[in-house]
Amino acid sequence: MKKIIFIACLLLASVGTFAQHAKGSFNIQPKVGLNVATMTDNDGSDPRVGFVGGAEFEYQATDLLSLSFGALYSQQGLKANSDEMDGTIKMDYINVPVLLNVYVTKGLAVKAGIQPGFKVNSKVKVSASGASAEVDLEKALQAGGVDASVKSVDFAIPMGLSYEYRNFQFDARYNFSVTKAIEAEGESTKHSVFQFTVGYKFDL
Repeated sequence: MKKIIFIACLLLASVGTFAQHAKGSFNIQPKVGLNVATMTDNDGSDPRVGFVGGAEFEYQATDLLSLSFGALYSQQGLKANSDEMDGTIKMDYINVPVLLNVYVTKGLAVKAGIQPGFKVNSKVKVSASGASAEVDLEKALQAGGVDASVKSVDFAIPMGLSYEYRNFQFDARYNFSVTKAIEAEGESTKHSVFQFTVGYKFDL
């Protein structure tokens, strides 16, 4: 009977410890990947596929819960093509994700949190008849007679999944902005970004 109880306790302990890192530990994770980004209320547009990269820190609060925060350079925006020309709205940010990670099985975490973002670039690139030009987005809209405002700060809700194997972490997130990225003449648009990254965790 004691042997059966001992085996049952071992099994329970193995099921209850889902995180890969010890409780109370810190780690840093450099990561790179790609965004598949678009913007709301832009029918007929195509996603902009762009780079994302940076680093995140993680604190393992319990065997099942951790908190992470970081800084990621994120290329966002969209593409809009027609028979006459091809256009790309390029809006790049330094995003600061703050996430709660819940480990539902060993190495597998469900995550959600908040993400302020700070714009570092906003341009529009237009290509037509073999020539192309890239100019400031807000100035281009205003030059076209559109009273527009391109916001300098974004605020998004990230949520997703990650899986860790031998300190490599594969992460998939959806970032939905709750603030307006561009506002023009009573209309507005927000960011909508699918993000896929791979990183490596170094214990601190």
